[in-house]
Formats: sequence, structure tokens, C-alpha cells
Amino acid sequence: MARKFYITTTLPYVNAPPHIGFALEIVRADALARWRRLMGDEVFFNTGTDEHGLKIYRAAQKEGKDPQAYADEYAAKFDQLKQALDLSYDNFIRTTDPHHVMAAQEFWQRCDKNGDIYKKLYQIKYCVECELEKTESELENGRCLIHPQAEIELIDEENYFFKFSRYQDKLLDFYESHPDFVVPAFRLNEIKKFVEAGLQDFSISRLKEKMPWGISVPGDDKHVMYVWFDALVNYISALGWPEDEKKFEEFWGTKENPNAIQIAGKDNLRQQSAMWQAMLMSAGLPTSRQIYIEGFITSHGQKMSKSLGNVIDPIEIVKKYGTDSIRYYLLRHVNPFEDSDVTEDTIREAYNAHLANGLGNLVSRIMKMASSLDLDVELPKSEGVIYGREFQETFKELENYEFNGVADNLWVEISRLDAEIQAEKPFNLIESDPKKARKIIADLVLKLWYLAISLEPLMPETSLKIQELIQQNKAPEKPLFLRLD
Repeated sequence: MARKFYITTTLPYVNAPPHIGFALEIVRADALARWRRLMGDEVFFNTGTDEHGLKIYRAAQKEGKDPQAYADEYAAKFDQLKQALDLSYDNFIRTTDPHHVMAAQEFWQRCDKNGDIYKKLYQIKYCVECELEKTESELENGRCLIHPQAEIELIDEENYFFKFSRYQDKLLDFYESHPDFVVPAFRLNEIKKFVEAGLQDFSISRLKEKMPWGISVPGDDKHVMYVWFDALVNYISALGWPEDEKKFEEFWGTKENPNAIQIAGKDNLRQQSAMWQAMLMSAGLPTSRQIYIEGFITSHGQKMSKSLGNVIDPIEIVKKYGTDSIRYYLLRHVNPFEDSDVTEDTIREAYNAHLANGLGNLVSRIMKMASSLDLDVELPKSEGVIYGREFQETFKELENYEFNGVADNLWVEISRLDAEIQAEKPFNLIESDPKKARKIIADLVLKLWYLAISLEPLMPETSLKIQELIQQNKAPEKPLFLRLD
């Protein structure tokens, strides 16, 4: 019986087009999903868009559009990433979907029934860009550390609150009993320190007369849900919760055996590993299995911003370099846990060195020799490759989200095959010792077959192209990766 595997990205806000940071997150999730499918697991891969909240309401107002029409327009831009990045997600959820709205309201009612929701007057400093309350320690010169360009706003009104403080000890006990809950370990230590410092109850509603763009609070039409409370529920509403209990339990898991893997940026650490887990506990539902936290992408040593002109558009960069080239770069050359600097120069350098001169050149060399001899190599079925020791060794780093380690393993094999060709020089033996040449080249083709199948989670289109060339015993008509000047 196939194992169930659930993986989800965060949901990006639809107040701006997709950026390279989210492309990184979703390509990593896709690589994990493809790997687990190859291993025979039944995968549910979720992504989508977060469409409520003050930031989106104001962005729609600025453009003179209805918030729903605005959300529709930008959600379509994010869905374009599926083709641009060759993504294999199973579900694209939008937080304006009617089913999600119903699920968020049901989730609210369960937390309320557990005594974790109450109403009070309050005043806070608020970063609209983060959609989060900010304490003085999270501000520098009165501005958010993550969004220093945005003005901090003062919210003074009566809202509903979630009893986050009630879950301090439960969260700390949970982290203690699940030492691999947050990866990498230093991020787990970070969230532990945050929780140990004391949790403050957080607002989970906004007055509709001030900000109408949100899901109505059950039983109080004067309020809409706070965007984070609403959006986090997508991870389970995507599975048909609360109606489809069987699917939910199979993929999300149980309290004894949680199953859900979540990928998020470091600015989401608090929301995913503390707020959301407390909310799940309140609703009487299983926690996530694991939260993988990424670093940020910078460019030329600075955070990407339109004003600096250093933003990399994933769809435009794919048009220039190709889908698998960008997938390769993100998975191998961006650190899985720390911030990484990305520029078009570094992308081009990696492309030429490792794709045009590396993988592409290797495929061309081997298949030109093979096609000239009309070889008939007995190729093992892909299942035989996948369940073999070599494949397992190549991909063991993915269990710890070390995508670059997997790519490094594959490129070690590419270098090894290149060295083997140089040492054996089968191209010089085709005329003088055809029997020996056929044996050496057939062995090279077989090793290239193993490599091609192993490339599938990282570079699916390239993997398929190489497999087809081998099956047809053809040399590529043009380079897989044309060198760029």
C-alpha cells in the first residue's frame, strides 16, 4: 500500500506579481513531491494564493478595482508559474474559494467552542506589509525590520482575540518532544526562545466598516477574520476538511502520526511553527509533521525591491534561460537554510559551466558515439533504478531538505563520466577495436540512463529528453543547453 505524503507551500499575497523567492519555495516543494512520487508514495502537493486582508484591499483600491477582480487577476499570474517552472502541484487553493470560506468559519467556531476566542478593546502598532502586530523590539527607528519602507500604523479598536498565551507550555512541550519539528535546528531554537519569552494573545478580526475585505466572523457580521487566521486554515481546507475526514486523516495525519510537511520563508517562522500549531491544538486537530524554513534571496547583497531595480521575475528569467536551467540553479546554488545572493550573472555562470559545458556536453558526447554504433542497450525499468542503492544514496539528503547536496551528487557523477570518457577514449577505438568500443560506450549509455532518471525531481523536462534520446539511440539534434556569451 502506497504511503501518503502531504506537502504545502505558504500562500503568497496577491498584491504583487510572483518573485524569485516564492519560485524557490515552490520549486523545492515540487522537487520533494516528484521524489516521493518516484518512490511510490501517493502525494498531495498544495499551493495557492492568499487573497484577503488590508494589504490587498488597499492595493485593489489604489488600482480602482473591486478586491475580488483584483485577486482574480493576480491569482492567475501565480498559476502561470505551473507551466513556467514545470510544477506538479495537485491543488491550487484560493482563500476566496467558497469551500475555504466555510472551512475557516468552522475552524473559528471550534476554537471558540474551546474557549480560546474573546473580544476586547486594544491598541497596537501594525505593519501592513507583514500583516502582523509589531512590538518595540521588532522595530528600528519606528519601522519594521523586514519592511523598513512601510509606515507603521496604529490600530485602535475592538477586535476578537485568540488565546495564544494559553498555549505557551503546550508549544514548548511539543517542541521538546519533537526535536525535528522545525528544520534547520537553529530555527527551532529561535521559535523556542520566542515562545519562552511569553506569548501575547493576538487579534483575529477586523471591523468590517474599516476593512470589509475578509471572511465574516461567524455570528458577528460586523467583523471579518484577521487574514492570518483565515489563510492558515487553507492547509487543511485544501484536503476537503471538515467534510472529507478520510482524506484529511490520510494526508494530514493523526495526533499520534502527523504527516504534513510545510515549506516557508524565515519571515513565516512564527506564523507556521507557533501560531498555526496553537490554532490546530485549539481546534482539536493534529499538528503539522514538520516545518522547513528557508532563508531569503538577496541580489547584489541587498534585499530585492522595485526601487533598487534588482527584482528577478521568475517568468521572465525562465524565458531567457529555460525552465530546467532555473530549477537547477535554485536547487543547487541557493543555500537551503541561509540567505543567498542571486544575480543574473551568477545564473549565467552556472548555466554555462554546469549545464552547457557539463550535463549538455556529456549527453552529446555519449549519444553521438552510441548512435554511430547503432547500440542495443538493455535498459532497466525506471523502478529498478529508483529502488536501487545508488538512487537511494543520491537522494538521502532530501530527507533533510539539502537540495544542493542531491544536485552535487548528480554532478559528481557527471564529472566522473566525463573523466571516464577521457581515460578510456572510446571514440578512438570505434575503428580500431569496435568490440571494446561497443562495450565501453554501452556501459556509458547505461550509466547515463541511471543519471537521467535520477534527474527527474530536479529537472523533469531534461530527464525526459535524455531518456528519449537513449531509447531512440539518437544524438541530440541541437545542444540541450546552448552556451550563452
